[in-house]
Amino acid sequence: MCGRYAATANPDELVLEFEVDDDRTGEPTRSILVSPQEPPPGRPDHNVAPTKQAPVVLERPPRDDRDAPAVRQLRLLTWGLVPSWAKDTRGAARMINARVESVAEKPSFAKALATRRALVPARGWYEWQVSPTALDAKGKPRKQPFFTSRVDGASVAMAGLYEFWRDDTLPADHPDAWWDDLPRLRSDPDDPMAWLTTFTVITGPAEPGLDRIHDRAPIVLEPRHWDAWLDPATGAAEVLGLLEPYPPGRFTAWPVSPAVSSNRANGPQLLDPLPEDQLVGVVDPVTGEVIGAPR
Repeated sequence: MCGRYAATANPDELVLEFEVDDDRTGEPTRSILVSPQEPPPGRPDHNVAPTKQAPVVLERPPRDDRDAPAVRQLRLLTWGLVPSWAKDTRGAARMINARVESVAEKPSFAKALATRRALVPARGWYEWQVSPTALDAKGKPRKQPFFTSRVDGASVAMAGLYEFWRDDTLPADHPDAWWDDLPRLRSDPDDPMAWLTTFTVITGPAEPGLDRIHDRAPIVLEPRHWDAWLDPATGAAEVLGLLEPYPPGRFTAWPVSPAVSSNRANGPQLLDPLPEDQLVGVVDPVTGEVIGAPR
């Protein structure tokens, strides 16, 4: 799976790298977080957790001309897909990943796969390895976080899907709320705060080596496939072909501090390799050797 990642580039850098035509990260967007997000959305974030807002690349026609060609945009979206037909947003935290094996069949993802595909830029992602030999203080297998990034240092472009969800109800003091013939308040469809735009990351089986950390990993697309993936007109067969496994060897991974397990932790120090003398019962992803005898 992919449950945390680092998004360390600022919007200007992403606009250049992903050849974005319309940077919309400065627009007001609806969030489902109770407290203000830290770091603020669009700033470098070394610990992106579910329900946070993060930069996402997508292609859509201009808002005022749906018949025009799609425009490549950079937007801030909430991580955790909420289908358009959902009654509320409570399931967002459970919909952070879509399995490649079933993404084309599941109702929650099938329509988005057809026309609402995205790229989720990242420096890399975190995954927790379950130790085969060491136990934690509660007597359960010890979990060691790893960070995975590209060997060539390029950005990780995770295959994603996005959806729009409209909130039919708004608080009574919302300036755009108005009464209809039902005993509830309904939102103005043109109010951006009435819409929640969410995304999910598509995952597949981890490649050899990374599977010693976790059996799943995000599907990372190469730049030569970005255009076809983002184009809403790309046919179903080609879309599924883009999700086929790449040859192994694109990634490197190293153990990092357990501090990343707290979604309040942040900063570039989270990516620092953990010294070997602090490893306990950790499996080397390359050799399969167990490092650090249980204490």
